[in-house]
Amino acid sequence: MSETDAIKSNVSRPSGIALGHRVLELGSGVGDVAMLVASIVGRSGEVVAIERDARTISRARARAAEAGLHNINFVQTDIAEYSADSSFDAAVGRCILQFLPDPVAALRSVAKQVRPDGIVAFQEVSWAPCISLSAHLPLWSAAVSLVHEAGIRSGVNMEMGPALHNVFQEVGLPAPRMRLEMELRRDPDFTRWVSDLLRSVLPQIQKLNFSQATLGDFDTLQKRLQDEVAISNTVVPWIGLVAAWCRKTP
Repeated sequence: MSETDAIKSNVSRPSGIALGHRVLELGSGVGDVAMLVASIVGRSGEVVAIERDARTISRARARAAEAGLHNINFVQTDIAEYSADSSFDAAVGRCILQFLPDPVAALRSVAKQVRPDGIVAFQEVSWAPCISLSAHLPLWSAAVSLVHEAGIRSGVNMEMGPALHNVFQEVGLPAPRMRLEMELRRDPDFTRWVSDLLRSVLPQIQKLNFSQATLGDFDTLQKRLQDEVAISNTVVPWIGLVAAWCRKTP
């Protein structure tokens, strides 16, 4: 299952986002979620995608234009500073609240923009099942655990997904419906996510002065990870994705 399929099955379809809806997206990044939602709401709908980083939003705009999606309005701003002339039918976000120092305040700002009986739908991570299901493979487990610990030490909430249950209610929203989805595979294209992610966070790992001795040479790490998976004749997990959605009470 691709990330797009995961978003679609976990958030957009079950939550009730539909043709013609006007949707607010928090933390758009390079536009993956905005583009997916734009394809769901169609030409009669609109997506307003908020992103703080100028370079990222420039890339998102280019991608949307290349895809022929003209119903997305990318706005460079912070959610706390954003206000619209009219309310939205829905608000969404994916893997964004985990990075914020005050996810409750951020979600509260988003929810204020949604009309009564409108939809609030977010998807965040849960690393706990990934760590548990990796324990039988020493190298794989060491790699996953290093990324996990680096995230925690950097202030990321690695269990933001399950925390959505309380966060929604602290904002004043109803207790959300929730779903956990996790992919399990063993092919090389899939298993390389660990080594790729390790490389992307390597500067942070080095800054935190974490030992990398258990992983050996990074140049051969991907092959050794794949060999370990192949020899074990098992599957390995992707990070758990937790979706939460509700309708805003009138």
